[in-house]
Amino acid sequence: MLTQQTLFQYLLERYQSKPENLFLKHPDYAVFRHHLTQKWFALFMLVPAGKLGLKSSEIKPILNIKLHPEFIDILRQQTGYYPAYHMNKQHWISIDLTQVNDLNELIPLIEDSYVLTK
Repeated sequence: MLTQQTLFQYLLERYQSKPENLFLKHPDYAVFRHHLTQKWFALFMLVPAGKLGLKSSEIKPILNIKLHPEFIDILRQQTGYYPAYHMNKQHWISIDLTQVNDLNELIPLIEDSYVLTK
């Protein structure tokens, strides 16, 4: 099971990106920036499942990342991948970390997001 701590540690070690808590209203949201451009390549949030279109009040840990639109369409057909919460839905995707919780599955997606924000 992927923990928030494991994910954040990976992002720090691989991309030298520390979590930035930019939202006063949501101190648990964490932005990760590309070290050269300072653009966001990942956003961690805890959101109600209803915000993802699910019929539940459960709080879900999600990771928003940027991907090519055609790849987003493919992923959204799989369990745990949703239209991006609070981001451009054509270029970003929300990943439910309770359903997609293998870091090895996320690594290539995060890498793509990092490259796209270069």
